[in-house]
Formats: sequence, structure tokens, C-alpha cells
Amino acid sequence: MGKVLGKVKIGKGKFDGINACAGENGVIAALALDQRHTLRNAISAARGTSEPASDKDLRQFKAAVTRLLSPHASALLIDLDSGVEALKVRNFKAGLLLTYEMTGYDVTVKGRMPDLIPELSVRRLVEQGANGIKILLHYNPVDDLNINRVKQAFIERVGAECIALDIPLFLEPIAYDEAIGDTQGLEFARKKPAYVTAYIEEFSKPRYGVDILKVEVPINMKYVAGTDSFNGVEAAYSLNEALEHFRIAAQAAARPFIYLSAAVSDAVFREALELAGEAGTPYSGVLCGRATWQEGIQIYALQGLAALEKWLEGRGVANIQSLNDVVARSAQPWWAIYGGRENIEVI
Repeated sequence: MGKVLGKVKIGKGKFDGINACAGENGVIAALALDQRHTLRNAISAARGTSEPASDKDLRQFKAAVTRLLSPHASALLIDLDSGVEALKVRNFKAGLLLTYEMTGYDVTVKGRMPDLIPELSVRRLVEQGANGIKILLHYNPVDDLNINRVKQAFIERVGAECIALDIPLFLEPIAYDEAIGDTQGLEFARKKPAYVTAYIEEFSKPRYGVDILKVEVPINMKYVAGTDSFNGVEAAYSLNEALEHFRIAAQAAARPFIYLSAAVSDAVFREALELAGEAGTPYSGVLCGRATWQEGIQIYALQGLAALEKWLEGRGVANIQSLNDVVARSAQPWWAIYGGRENIEVI
């Protein structure tokens, strides 16, 4: 697919919502803090206990990260469950993305099926000040057809809600394969480029009403030979092959797309973005969470809130600024995929 040519019609609410989440240059440099079970488990693991982290832990952690890092972000992605205190201290000049899906999935049901937070709707999220709605969807393009039909219909319904309220939909598909299992292993790394390319192509279709795709880097950096991130054991791709995977996945996009960090370190994510830039990938920014602040989890868990805030003021700010520098050098405005802002008709 690649770049969309000709005039593209976008609702004024959607247009304004995307721009609210982007910088003046049209590039999105957003901070993700909508983790719920994963953050709770990470805090618990850092403490070396089976006792779950408390609701207070999540609220405190998110409020601290938001207060100190959101001034360096073009938007904040957060949940209404454990992010209420964070919303009060966020950078109000940045856009607000609110998550709509329930955390995790029912492991007793095949297919990692999605579900919405039952007490919310797109209208209610808009009433809470959302500039955009975010949905995470586990998706295997070669899964059972009936499973994928349910997931596709699910996104169509959410997309229709967003169209009705004229607010942008940010979709985050996450590739998986139950037959392989470990999504960080070598076998899955070899499959990942095709899976990411396939879901980008699928959810670029107008029927879903997706405005911004929040996608995975199409390769696993620890298996890219010749990079600093390479684990030095066995490669899934050469450097040139990795660059080509970036290009092929990007060519499947008919919607603006941004990259997520997927819990890798800040150094690994920055190197991945450098490769995206070298490949000429027209990505429109990032929605990054753990790559920026995950080192602060252990500090908070073992030393408390004051120690976390001190870490955020130093290393946390340095992380997000370094990431922003890479994005500023290599990302393109979200409207670039439509041939430029002049090719968008706001309706």
C-alpha cells in the first residue's frame, strides 16, 4: 500500500485530536502509562514477594512518572483505573489518550480475545477529556479464521464508536503465535516481520476506522547481527535483512503508524528507531512507556517514592529526551503518508 495519494477526508474532531497528540511538526512523541497487571507484577517481582503491588503503588508510581516526564511528551496514554491522580498532575499542553480495553485476556479461552472496560464507552472517555482512544489487540494473522473474524468485528465496532464521536482511534496490534509460544525466542523472531506486516495491512483498511496504528518494530533487535543489541549467539536476520523488513512493513501501511517500545530498554529502542530511519521508514513517532521509565520500577519498589522521583528527574528525563532526539531526526509528520497536510480535507 504505502503512501496514500489524492485527497483524504478526515473529520475535524479526529484531525484536531491527532494534532493534539502530536508536536507542531506533526510527529507524535507520546508517553505510555496504561500498564496495569504488568506494572503491578513488575513492582511485586522487584520486591521479591508474591504479594501483589497495591492500588496505591500503581497510583503513586504513575503520578510521579506523569508529573516529571509528561512535560517532555507530546501526549500521555493512561488508564482511568489507576491513573486518576496522574491526570491531575499531567502536562495539560500534551494530548490525552485514554485506554478502552480491559487489561490482559482470559487464558481459559483460546485466541487471547479482547474485551472492553464494561463501565466505559467512547463517549464517556471523551467526557473525561480524551483526545484519542487507544485499543490493544492481540492478533495472529494466521490464526483460526473464526477467531480473527471476531477480533476484526470487535475493532469495527470500536471504530464505528470513534467515528460517531469524531475522535481518533489509536490501535495497538500485538503479534503472537500460540503454536510457537515464546514471543522473545528465535523461532518467533523469524515469523515476526510477516506477522507485523500482515496486521498493518489488515487494519489499514477503511472499514476499521483506525486513524493511527501503534505497531511493533517488525524485528527483534537482539537477533539482528551487526547491531549493539545483538545477543551474539544466533541471528534471525542480517542488518540488511532487518532494514528490508522495516521497509516492507511500512509499505503495507495506508494509515499513519508509530512504534511502541514493547518493554525493551531505552538503548535498544533508540537503536531500533535509528534502523527505522536508516531504512527510510515513514513512521510518525512513538508511544513509549517502559523503555523510558522501567528502570524506575525497582527503585520505587525497594527505595520508595522519593527515590523514584529523584531517578526520574535525572535518568528518566534523560531517557525521554534522548528518545525525542532520535524521533526528531528520523520520524515524519503523521500526514506524510497522505501526501502532505495539503492533501487532507477536514470535514
